[in-house]
Amino acid sequence: MSGIDMTSWLKNLAACEACPLRHEGNRGPTRYSGDPSSPLMFVGEGPGGVEDEYGVPLVGPSGQLLDKALWSVGLTRDHVYVTNIVKCRPHNNRTPTLEEGKRCANIHLVRELELVQPKVIVCLGKVAFQYFYGRTASIMRNRGKWFDYQGIPVMPTYHPAFLLRQTGQELVESKWQVYYDFKAAVDKAKEAAPDYIYKSAEKPNLLAQYEDLRNSRHF
Repeated sequence: MSGIDMTSWLKNLAACEACPLRHEGNRGPTRYSGDPSSPLMFVGEGPGGVEDEYGVPLVGPSGQLLDKALWSVGLTRDHVYVTNIVKCRPHNNRTPTLEEGKRCANIHLVRELELVQPKVIVCLGKVAFQYFYGRTASIMRNRGKWFDYQGIPVMPTYHPAFLLRQTGQELVESKWQVYYDFKAAVDKAKEAAPDYIYKSAEKPNLLAQYEDLRNSRHF
């Protein structure tokens, strides 16, 4: 696993009160999950209730769906780096605004990028996509299309929460689209880092893994 020292960044993150989101009734900033040495970074939008409780991104229903999608393309969460654009849970689980995403990311995500130095980034959802893209654009029209961010190839795709809201044939089609987007990202990462191990024999139990962190988080 990682030899990257994230201690200083995590300390600064925990103390952050740089924007009003910190005071919207959450338990404070959430960190990352996974391996900071991974060539593959997944960036979501913002924490929900379960994520706020455990202190890490995408461990609730959306995270469970993400785990299944990752497994289908030969990945497990302990061998990728997962984070969010927005670190603090917005009130009532609302979607973060693009301005909130930009403000938070310009403080914390830019530092994560410096530390992790991913070879490939996958954006999950509109807020993450538009931050890296640098302007307003449709995730529906741009998912599955590579673009460049400071020399890093970026793949935008749907957030798992979007899939959870779908049913029937639309759900089937969206799941296949995410599968192909993830597969393309894995292939590109393996071109850049062929010797890295991308999958454990079993899916890790993230809730058990971060139980101590959960117990340390209080209102």
